[in-house]
Parts: sequence; structure tokens; C-alpha cells
Amino acid sequence: MRVVCVPGALALLPAYASIDDPVAELRRAVEEAVAWLVEPGAPVAVYCTPQSLRLARRLVGNAGGQVHLAEGPPAAVLVIANGSAKQTEKAPGHFDDRAEAFDAALGQALRAGDSAALAAIDESLARELWADVDAFRSLGSDIDLTGADIEVDYDAAPYGVQYWVVRWLCAR
Repeated sequence: MRVVCVPGALALLPAYASIDDPVAELRRAVEEAVAWLVEPGAPVAVYCTPQSLRLARRLVGNAGGQVHLAEGPPAAVLVIANGSAKQTEKAPGHFDDRAEAFDAALGQALRAGDSAALAAIDESLARELWADVDAFRSLGSDIDLTGADIEVDYDAAPYGVQYWVVRWLCAR
């Protein structure tokens, strides 16, 4: 099974594009990861918030796939989530000194394929740090990432918001 994590950054939607792309590197990483994930015409399960569903449909559709919201074992899963939005004073949530440690721990869980750590993310702290982690928690609960081949395509906090683009190739 293939699993890809991308951020729910609305700047990835064409409606928010501009002549000078503020997230060009992130956009490229997201498009490449989603292209790797999607088998043309095949359904892709999506773990995301209702707000991110529009982004999921756009990303999967551009890669030739279809968003699949039904239950059952998927062949491909797109996870839309991100870390804190409080890493700098100019971040959307302003600075919080807990954000860096929170994001470091979350990033380590993603890089290690640690399903238990993802499932156990502190929801209360995540809310305080404006982190969108519900999809990470669902991923950790539903899919065993143990032993997966993992590739991190993007790990940065532009504008003070922590984003990752991660690919997992999991054994069934």
C-alpha cells in the first residue's frame, strides 16, 4: 500500500496562485508525491478535514485518480495534515515556544513510520498550537507503517507553519 502525507495549505490550490509562487518548492514536492501515489483511474482513500477535501480532490484528480471516501482496505491513501502554526512571531498563530518541540516529535514519528506515536498525538496541545493532526492520528490508528520504506520529500516551516511531504510504501 502507498501512503502520502501532504499539508492542507490552501496556497496549493490554483485559486490562490500568483505570478510569484510563494510555495513553489512545496508545490513541486506535493505534486511529485501525489503522482507517485495515484494509479490513473484508481481510487485513493483520503484522511483529511472537510476543509481539506477540496484540496484532496484537486490533487488526486490532477494526477488522474479519484477520491474514495468509502470504508475498506485502500491501495492508496492521501493524508492531509500539518504541524503547528506557531513557530515564529509572524506565523498565523504567532509564536509559541512549545511549537518547535511538538513539531520535532511529530516529524520524528513521520520519519520513523511510528503508528503508535501518530495515534497518540496530544490533541489538546495540537489545538493550542494550531496543528491540523486529526488525519495523522487516524493514519496511526488505521494503518501499520512498521517496516515501510519512507521518503521525506519536504520538511520545512514556511511562514511559521510546519509542513511535511512524506511517502510510505507499506507491506500489506
